[in-house]
Amino acid sequence: MELNKEDMKIENNKVVGLTYELKVSKTEDEIESAPFSVEVRDTEDPFYFLFGQSGLPGKFEELLGGQSEGEEFSFTLSVEEAYGEADDELIINLPKSQFSGEQGFKKEMLEEGNFLPLMDENGYPMQAKILKDLGEDLLLDFNHPLVGFDLHFDGKVIEVREATKEEIEHGHIHGEHGTDH
Repeated sequence: MELNKEDMKIENNKVVGLTYELKVSKTEDEIESAPFSVEVRDTEDPFYFLFGQSGLPGKFEELLGGQSEGEEFSFTLSVEEAYGEADDELIINLPKSQFSGEQGFKKEMLEEGNFLPLMDENGYPMQAKILKDLGEDLLLDFNHPLVGFDLHFDGKVIEVREATKEEIEHGHIHGEHGTDH
């Protein structure tokens, strides 16, 4: 018996392809700012992930669970459901000598306001925003760039398929979005 594509619902160990626009807004003193767009994933560059291991806030996956290919979605994650508030402990002074040419950092990458591409101790990519150039040191913010924001997602499920054994073992997708690590 062939599985009807329409019957394929988003659940653990399914590979999901989405197109969406992400807008963010901040609420300060009970006044919400107008949402502005920070990311658009269209059919040219959809977002693929292994459900249960997207790296996105749990609530994002929870709200997508059970949807089928072709369904549209629109929801908002509050700050608490998304990346939470900024954590002052993640604002750190580091000596500039750690970001030398030998490590692949160019001088123009070390300007205030830039995001530095870094790796955590497990080799996962992360980024830190340069808040201030202190001469010998840099003041870096390791908070996720979207802390403190409500996230508004509008999009469509464009594909749901079974994950391969390798994808499940490795916890990420091969090839489709070019971020193998």
